[in-house]
Amino acid sequence: MTLQGLRVLIAEDETLIRLDLRQMLEEHGIEVCGEARDGLEAVALAHETQPDLAVFDLKMPNLDGVEAARRVYAERPLPIIMLTAYSDRRTVERAVGAGVFSYLSKPFGPQDIIPAIRAAVARHDDLLTARREVGKREEPIEIEVTSSSGHVWPLRVQRKPDGSIAVDVLAD
Repeated sequence: MTLQGLRVLIAEDETLIRLDLRQMLEEHGIEVCGEARDGLEAVALAHETQPDLAVFDLKMPNLDGVEAARRVYAERPLPIIMLTAYSDRRTVERAVGAGVFSYLSKPFGPQDIIPAIRAAVARHDDLLTARREVGKREEPIEIEVTSSSGHVWPLRVQRKPDGSIAVDVLAD
């Protein structure tokens, strides 16, 4: 997989780390399309620049990297890598739940970031392929959803000829 021409948004509040990261990426033919100093700026720049991938620091002012990743991914799914000095299980689970595809602990070097980018891009491509396959299914899927009161609702989910989704409650 070539990374040439990949457009990356960097969100890192520490200037030195941000500049080092930019240099590492550019040395591998990766284009840095934007640099943010906080989470709110990262969300705005992601909307404006439409990057192919984002690299976010976890701890940033105004909006942390996890919430920034959640907002960016909700608007336009793309591979996101989280940089952090924190690697406790709760933080990692929170980041993955927000749509983060790779998690990189500081300090890091080109030998770390480039494989993390390759892995995030490949994982994201696999996810998109799987979503497309599920979207092509014509046969219905039957599931059960349990309400907060404990009632079980049997449902049938099926793609209609116009591409929309029909959800029907099955008889108990």
